[in-house]
Amino acid sequence: MDIQQREEHAKRLLNDELLQEAFDTLREELMNRWSHSGSTDLEARESIWLAIRLLEKIDGHLKSIVETGHMAKMMEKQHPYI
Repeated sequence: MDIQQREEHAKRLLNDELLQEAFDTLREELMNRWSHSGSTDLEARESIWLAIRLLEKIDGHLKSIVETGHMAKMMEKQHPYI
């Protein structure tokens, strides 16, 4: 898969309502679990924090793929000596 195909695929995923609903639902569920966890339940809180970070990393990675594709398109349009 080339850069432009990856960009288009990532855009479709980021704009997919079902995927976004899944991310939002998971994030909300995790935040709810975190807010109802005991202050001494460090293992559960750390696990929840890691899961939230993972969701953010996946989202960030998809956005990075879109930006990389966008930058590649811009570079193609520029003069070869710039």
